[in-house]
Amino acid sequence: CAALARRFGTSTTTMRVIFLVSCLLPGPQFLLYLALWMLLPSEEKAARTAW
Repeated sequence: CAALARRFGTSTTTMRVIFLVSCLLPGPQFLLYLALWMLLPSEEKAARTAW
């Protein structure tokens, strides 16, 4: 949620609320979030390995 919020210029709280509302809709949003949370590097690691 933090990366998406930064990308779209919103707050992390707003992005998390949007995510929670989207969980009420049919679809695999929750599973996608968990997969991305595990696969994407943390901000600290990304900052060290960035160009």
